[in-house]
Amino acid sequence: MSKQPNYAFVLDTNRKPLTPCKPSIARKLINAGKAKVFRLYPFTIILNKEVVDTPEPLTLKIDPGSKITGLAILSGSSLLWVAELTHRGQTIKAALESRRSIRRNRRNRHTRYRQARFLNRTRSSSWLAPSLQHRVETILTWIKKLTRYAPINAVDQELVRFDLQQLENPEISGIEYQQDELAGYEVREYLLNKWERKCAYCGIENIPLQIEHIHPKAKGGTNRISNLCLACEPCNIKKGTKNIEEFLQKKPEILKKVLAQAKRPLKDTAAVNSTRWALFNRLKKTGLEVATGSGGLTKFNRTHLQLPKTHFFDAACVGDTPELLVLANQPLLIKATGHGSRQMCRTDKFGFPSRYVPQFKFVKGFQTGDIVKAIVTSGKKIGAYTGRIALRSTGSFNISTTSGLIQGISYKYCQQIHQKDGYGYGF
Repeated sequence: MSKQPNYAFVLDTNRKPLTPCKPSIARKLINAGKAKVFRLYPFTIILNKEVVDTPEPLTLKIDPGSKITGLAILSGSSLLWVAELTHRGQTIKAALESRRSIRRNRRNRHTRYRQARFLNRTRSSSWLAPSLQHRVETILTWIKKLTRYAPINAVDQELVRFDLQQLENPEISGIEYQQDELAGYEVREYLLNKWERKCAYCGIENIPLQIEHIHPKAKGGTNRISNLCLACEPCNIKKGTKNIEEFLQKKPEILKKVLAQAKRPLKDTAAVNSTRWALFNRLKKTGLEVATGSGGLTKFNRTHLQLPKTHFFDAACVGDTPELLVLANQPLLIKATGHGSRQMCRTDKFGFPSRYVPQFKFVKGFQTGDIVKAIVTSGKKIGAYTGRIALRSTGSFNISTTSGLIQGISYKYCQQIHQKDGYGYGF
């Protein structure tokens, strides 16, 4: 499948969102002087005239993930724009843990005998941990951005990663879990994520895997998810109806790992499950039409359409999906970087000040987070570089490009092409 770029967003002179156009058409309009570049990420042009016609409404589909969220904009059966949004939940969690440890050490040093204080704060029923709340807010930020640039009137969200009702119903009703096509997708998708798409017994991957009962069904094993794993065909046949302790008698380390993994919940799935309803409730307040679908249905649609496994194609297959005409399949890679820190000084691993942060955030008209294009014409680093910059008070900047970090680029060679907005971009 050849990579097709995203369509360009189009605004009229009053900033009214119009139907996106092909990049070639946007280029012709700009060259003819009928439009100008309004924004580089996502690429948006603005026309020189007002358009009275009502544009065709579009649908935004979202596949929320723990680390990466897929975004896709569809016009009927045509996929016009796709993106992958990388969250910074783990960074936030690590920063909070570091701050907590430093704060506790400082308190122990200065207030050794202070009376313990806990359970003296109340939280609302809708409270989420900062790393989880970040996921909700970041997705909503991008929904608001995209509705400003495209005539979006509906949002489809993957509400549940796994349809727990369909996972539990087969066991409750006494019907085999393979009985229904979609229910089978729910079970298999859950197990593929839980067992990392590998055979639980030999670790082989990239081959067809079978659903295996850890405690044999012939000896009283159930169809509960905690009793299921994935195994390759040779291991499944070799194990047969043996107890797992007997089968892995000579491999105690693997036995311990399998038993522990069977009881371990999915951490990433827990994060998604914690935020799904908060995101859904916030989406309903936007005034857009909101529809939902399950993860099993997403995989069923993607397999039926024979699309590769990617976050943005998963987003395109959320909910009721028509026979897609795939156009855009080169996603805009969006990475949440944040807006910096309010710390007045940096600390070492022991919590002692190591260096102070300059009060002024601008150097030579630039600030950390700006996306620049640098054309170096002399020296050892001759070439053209595009990426996010990190400032140095000396005027020698570092540029993070898709190919790596380029250090020591003078501000004289840099030209700002996108102002800092808390995100990094790439393709």
